[in-house]
Amino acid sequence: MEKNITWYMEKKIERTIEGLRKRNMEGYLVKDEIELIKLLKELIPDNVSVGVGDSVTLFETGVIDFLREGKLTFLDKYREGITSEEKREIYIKNFSADIFMCSTNALTESGELYNIDGNGSRVAPMIYGPKQVILVVGINKIVRDIEEAEKRVRQYVAPIDAKRLGKDTPCTTLGYCVDCKSPNRICNDFVIIKGQFIKGRIKIIIVGKQLGY
Repeated sequence: MEKNITWYMEKKIERTIEGLRKRNMEGYLVKDEIELIKLLKELIPDNVSVGVGDSVTLFETGVIDFLREGKLTFLDKYREGITSEEKREIYIKNFSADIFMCSTNALTESGELYNIDGNGSRVAPMIYGPKQVILVVGINKIVRDIEEAEKRVRQYVAPIDAKRLGKDTPCTTLGYCVDCKSPNRICNDFVIIKGQFIKGRIKIIIVGKQLGY
């Protein structure tokens, strides 16, 4: 990355990590996937239960493979041959997991987490249940404020994710959100997390590259 762009991003990340700290959440910065896995080995002890939410980022960074190979109980919603009922059971177990992992749709420079979900199985455990929540976030998801976060998620993230999931919605035809009433829409739960009662329960690991949508 060109040095002036690097400087700009470093300042942006500094503001974001400080914003998270002020909201009782912890922010970390790692350079790449290698540093990410090294940090996760420090944050995730052996013999714990770990659940995950739907996340392209966790696959891109090798986190899913890391969890599958670890000395832990991985509540693997992605395992081959899993049934809808078995997946629902995992969603319920996620609430009592020691650790829940996913990404976030957007992260503001003041430390707010902005997410849109289809059935709540990702955002609900972020809010309550698991003892720890660890989010892995690419620098492309850092935005100035909530207004920019909503615009990013509705007009960019949601159409791409709906396309990935093969949804028959207006956005997969048009390429942008029209706030549809389609029964297949994935934008049902809009959640902003502005802070935590329990200091450090939510940990955000910012990876110094573009990841996910």
